[in-house]
Parts: sequence; C-alpha cells; structure tokens
Amino acid sequence: MLESIAAHLDTIAALAPTWGYVFIFAFMAIESSFIPFPSEVVMIPAGFLAARGELGAGGPAATLTAAVAAGILGSLAGAFANYYIALFVGKPFLEKYGKWFFVKKEPLERACEVFNRYGAATTFVCRLVPVIRQLISIPAGIARMPLGEFTLFTGLGAGIWTIILAAVGFALGRSAGDMTYLELVTCGKETAAHHLPLVIGCALALVALYMLASRLVMKRR
Repeated sequence: MLESIAAHLDTIAALAPTWGYVFIFAFMAIESSFIPFPSEVVMIPAGFLAARGELGAGGPAATLTAAVAAGILGSLAGAFANYYIALFVGKPFLEKYGKWFFVKKEPLERACEVFNRYGAATTFVCRLVPVIRQLISIPAGIARMPLGEFTLFTGLGAGIWTIILAAVGFALGRSAGDMTYLELVTCGKETAAHHLPLVIGCALALVALYMLASRLVMKRR
C-alpha cells in the first residue's frame, strides 16, 4: 500500500500550495477512521513540503504549524466517526459485520480488552501504537466514554504522533537533497519507528502520573 500511495504523491504535492491543508485534514481523517491508510504518507511529506516552502503561503515554521493543526483536526474527525458509529451500532453489530468495514474481529477484541483493562487513558497511549491506533476509538464509543475526556486524550495522542511525523519530514526537507516521495516516506517511517518506543514510554509515564494525581485528589475529597 505504501508504494502505491507514494507513487501518487507527486500529483498531490503539485496541488499542495492551494489544497495542501485540505488534503492533510481529509487524509488524516481517513487514517484515523476504520479505513486502513498510513499516516506516514500524509504528515511526513507535509513536513517536507513545509521545510521547502512548497506547502502554502507563509514561512516554514508557520506552514509546519498549520499542517500539524490540520493533521490533528483530521485525526479527531476520524476518531469521532469511529466513536459515534460504535456508540450507535454497538459491539455485537461490529463483531458480526465489521469485516465489511475493515474492522476485523481479533483486533477489535484486543482493542476492547485493552480499553476495559486500563481505562480511558488508553485512548491517549494507543494513538501512538500501530494497528490499534485507529481501533481504540471504537471501544471508547461502545463504553460511552465522556466526549470531553475522549477528545482530550485522543487529541493529545494524535497530536504527539502528528508532530513526530511532521517534524521528521521537516528535518528531511532541511537536510536531504533530491529524493523520491517513496524514499522520503520510507526513510521517515524508519526514523519515527526508531524513536517510537521512547515516545510510548514517556506517554505511559504521563498516564501513570495522571492516575496517581487522580487518586490523590479522590482521597483528599
């Protein structure tokens, strides 16, 4: 899939000065929903184009910030779609018919198991974990997780992942010479994956601190 999508990035990049942020929002919304689509082919080239001054009007820092904002909003839109679909149709429907909508039973069961075991904060950490990243919104909807809490945790997790990919693309845009978009995405994906364990570890530490602080507040009350 990565190769086939990257082959069309030249065409999309030519439209980036006008439609770049719309593309980022739309593709990240698709990536964040139940449709399988790699976020690496969206945010890494976005950061790359921002560094080269080819994403839109404004300096590199401004266009990078706008690209990250569009990516986060798109991720939230896709996550909301999963949340509300799960909320209205329920788990039995998804287990029975989910395969027709790219929602396989085994990953869904795993996502529900993780959510039920570790609670709402999983919507933050799991946004950084491949495969389960898109599905973690479904058990949140099934469990009717408060929308404000869901938005906060999902936005934080999606924000970190979006910033990482965009920053990798931006760094490559500053330092690398001519390269194909497939080379760009492949190199950027490997760089992001190399640092992902550290990022997840930091996210888990933040969740632990949050849970500890919540328990202390509850005890005082």
